[in-house]
Amino acid sequence: MAAIISAPKSWVASVGKLSLPRRADRRLQTLMDRNNEGLLTVEERKEMASLVEWSENVSLLRAQALQLLGPDGVDSCQLDLQHLPV
Repeated sequence: MAAIISAPKSWVASVGKLSLPRRADRRLQTLMDRNNEGLLTVEERKEMASLVEWSENVSLLRAQALQLLGPDGVDSCQLDLQHLPV
């Protein structure tokens, strides 16, 4: 069953600005560089996979928020919680 809620545009806009914390983003960049050089340990590979998954989920949330905002700038948006990543 889909759950629909109304949300203020400012809240949806704040979701659209989400990103990884700076420290996590720097760590992910470091791990990806080491991966390109073939230097990752097994533990680092697992850590990188987790950070990539986190980054992808944040990107999906941002994309959904930006899609909801659309070009018309409505005062409130409908958010379908059934289609949010878990």
